[in-house]
Amino acid sequence: MLKVDDLHQHYGGSHILRGLSFALQPGEITVILGRNGVGKTTLLKSLMGVVTTSRGSITLAGSDITKLRSHQRVRAGLGYVPQGREIFGRLTVMENLQMGLASQPASTPLPPELFQLFPVLDQMRGRRGGDLSGGQQQQLAIARALAPGPKVLLLDEPTEGIQPNVIQDIGRVIKHLAHDKGLSVVLVEQFYDFAAELADQYLLMQRGEIVMCGRGKDMAADGVRERLAI
Repeated sequence: MLKVDDLHQHYGGSHILRGLSFALQPGEITVILGRNGVGKTTLLKSLMGVVTTSRGSITLAGSDITKLRSHQRVRAGLGYVPQGREIFGRLTVMENLQMGLASQPASTPLPPELFQLFPVLDQMRGRRGGDLSGGQQQQLAIARALAPGPKVLLLDEPTEGIQPNVIQDIGRVIKHLAHDKGLSVVLVEQFYDFAAELADQYLLMQRGEIVMCGRGKDMAADGVRERLAI
């Protein structure tokens, strides 16, 4: 579904991403792990076109999207939930969701399934985004990214600052989207137990490189938790 080949990214004189290569399969959750500052968020921003890459290629469903702008990548099938959620605090829940359709034709309706995935949003359609709790805002951010019907969903630390019961709800939604709906999900996560529970595939990053990868079921045997503590 998504293939990344020899991806490099520079910021000023710093070489942030160093030759990353990996592939995502439909219906699988790929977890990206690593300590703070290793380039995980930069990788997602590079995939989304928020930051430019200096070398390498990104292919989505057989089409090269390396040179496309962010809104064009959304049309091609990428969805993105940034770290910190970045919802529009003065807009209502419905208005935030409709912003997720900004790259689509004007007549495109919101998928009814969004409110089935996140029932709390159905109850709060007219409430301003800034008045929601952190967990509700995270659900809104995920629903907004799902509005245009992506093939690949990029999630940057969706459990950050979220209460445990909402983390469980988000985990169930992620599994459903991948295993039942066939999306490819990329999850950047600091919470090891949450990552290990969801991962079909894992990538471990250090200093802008992928230093270990494998199947999610092998994370414990591969010593991933210990590598994160080093």
